[in-house]
Amino acid sequence: MHMGDSILKRSLIKSKERVNEHGEVFTAEREVNAMLDLVKNETERIDSRFLEPACGDGNFLVEILRRKLAVVKKRYKKQPSEYGKYALIAVSSIYGVELLKDNAEECRRRLFEIFKSEYTECCGKTTDEECIDAVRFILSRNILCGDALTLLDSNQKPIVFSEWAMVTGNMVKRRDFELSMLLAVHPRESLFVYAYFAKHILCITLIRG
Repeated sequence: MHMGDSILKRSLIKSKERVNEHGEVFTAEREVNAMLDLVKNETERIDSRFLEPACGDGNFLVEILRRKLAVVKKRYKKQPSEYGKYALIAVSSIYGVELLKDNAEECRRRLFEIFKSEYTECCGKTTDEECIDAVRFILSRNILCGDALTLLDSNQKPIVFSEWAMVTGNMVKRRDFELSMLLAVHPRESLFVYAYFAKHILCITLIRG
């Protein structure tokens, strides 16, 4: 774990004003891991898709990415090109919606820094800057500022997520879906909602207010 980004050392609140105005309280590391352990197999499947519709600055998504990248490293640490491809798949499978812009930006930053650190450590001189740029772009599409209750983004337009799929070589194909289409098939009051996203399971953690 990178000490500079340790969930344990992060405050559970930023200010009393934000708690009062937005109900903002972050989830502690122990609870994050306990909840993710309920779907442990999915958190360790590289291409399993997760969406956190109240992602804050990323405590859940950061831990999911760490678990996925640990699997990628175990399997492909001696094959830099394959490591890069599957690390990209791991990042591209993680989605988040956050009401507050600064949290959404911080979530993207944390996820990107974790990927970049692990990728450069594993690949060394074979690090591909195009792969790093691709991950930065994917995170700009996958972690969005918006309201998961209204299903609208910060511009009051429908929240749209992209599905990413590897095609020939290192080429990546993108398809866009409105979040409302994905949620329409399941009751929104459940704690964990499973929706099919292009034949893959999308695990959605809903936080009750």
